[in-house]
Amino acid sequence: MTDQEIIKGLIDRDNQVTQNFFFVKCRPLFYSVMRSVFDYEVEYDEMVNELYVYLMENEASKLRNFQYRSTLFQWLKVLAIRFFIKRRARMIEDCSQETPYDEQSPLTVSQADKVAELDLERLFEAMPTKRYVEVIRRLILEDCEPEVLAQEMNITTANLYNIKRRSMAQLIRIALNDIKEYGK
Repeated sequence: MTDQEIIKGLIDRDNQVTQNFFFVKCRPLFYSVMRSVFDYEVEYDEMVNELYVYLMENEASKLRNFQYRSTLFQWLKVLAIRFFIKRRARMIEDCSQETPYDEQSPLTVSQADKVAELDLERLFEAMPTKRYVEVIRRLILEDCEPEVLAQEMNITTANLYNIKRRSMAQLIRIALNDIKEYGK
């Protein structure tokens, strides 16, 4: 099946297409995502069900907005990783006895998240172009759709991608300088 046929089948809620896509074709992809996002064992069916609900929200708007600029699998991998990173603490409860972090670490997960958030804010403050900060916040941290943000900013989506590239380059330069200054 082509990507277009799969998307159409998913939007139409075709059980055969849905089952084959999520539980056969995407199984290696989702296991890869699970290994990269979760530090503990998660249930495959639960993970797929959560992602499916997300994809089908708002009359399958995520699927309808897929623009075929990449393969469906590449797009889905990025979307799934972002989705599960943002929601892993709230949606999937770890019932195992193993700790998902290094016990020797003096910081708890929530403390480490707070420290990372403060570090990121400090780097944002150091960025001279505040428009770049806003693009990073909206596109990456808030997972805003590029088309929506481009419309809000009254620019083209292509221009938004250029701004995002420059934004990330500026953030990386500042972070590298920060490492040199404070990393010693």
